[in-house]
Amino acid sequence: MSDRHVKGDNAMFEKYVICLNGDFVLWDQATVHVMSHGVGRGSVIFEVVRYVHNGDRSVIFRLDEHIQRLFRSAGLLNLKLSQTPEDLYSAVIETVKRNNTREGFIKIVAFSSSISFDILPPPEKLDVAIMVVDEADYLTTPRDGYENGSTLCISTWKKIEAAMVPVEAKVSANYLNGMMARMEAKDRGFDYAVMLDSQGYVAEGGTESVFLVKDGTLVTPSLDAILPGITRKSILELGRTHGVPVLEGKVTSSMLLAADELFLSGTLKKILPIRQIENRTIDGVPGPFTRRLAAWMNDVVAGRDEYFKDWLVQVR
Repeated sequence: MSDRHVKGDNAMFEKYVICLNGDFVLWDQATVHVMSHGVGRGSVIFEVVRYVHNGDRSVIFRLDEHIQRLFRSAGLLNLKLSQTPEDLYSAVIETVKRNNTREGFIKIVAFSSSISFDILPPPEKLDVAIMVVDEADYLTTPRDGYENGSTLCISTWKKIEAAMVPVEAKVSANYLNGMMARMEAKDRGFDYAVMLDSQGYVAEGGTESVFLVKDGTLVTPSLDAILPGITRKSILELGRTHGVPVLEGKVTSSMLLAADELFLSGTLKKILPIRQIENRTIDGVPGPFTRRLAAWMNDVVAGRDEYFKDWLVQVR
């Protein structure tokens, strides 16, 4: 199964320092009151960014895009951050340096720490915390997940839509939707779940974008009711650059069930092949297109693709 899990206990994270509003504090000092608006009402926006070891240094993948999306999320919710994009950019790099890890994940969290009993957010600007965790300490999928593939079900839970809340905002409260879908998948014996929108079209997974390959065309749902995933965007740009026919549009569940290849994508999972959807088994996972796409992505991250070198931020 692919449930997120932490190896060991919380003591292993005490080696990390966290950047909190521009100051560095120890892991267990980065706390917030249980009656804060962020805890009680979900006024928390965030980004998860991947960094990898590349030669003699680490590189951060598409940091500019993640910071832009964070501020976009804040704007959609009429919230203000306590730092500028430029300050945040520098603070992320410094946090990676101070923790002295080669590769892993960065989480940027902007939250209201003000005590509040009201549903309306307090007027104060959001606090900002930046943390990094080495991949060896925090795993989201088994290491053999790419080669062996994962299983996927079609959830009975519908994807929330833009007429309800701003779905393109990466806000913690929106993830209740995906959490329920993932819990359903686990109860049914599947690794992941894909949600449909209210019209019955494929939307996305709990935290993943959905792709299928059919007759040589790469197909994914349009952005009507899903988060604009940065890995999703990268995959589409890579495909188009390499001459792959790409289709963004309405995707039905029957299209998923008839796909030649099927995979999920996300910052933590990168590209995750699906070997089974509902009762249908997909042979030869990962398929030839999925392997090519993963190889193209690896070339970018390793700095071997000059065309996409601006996707990487060097940590010196």
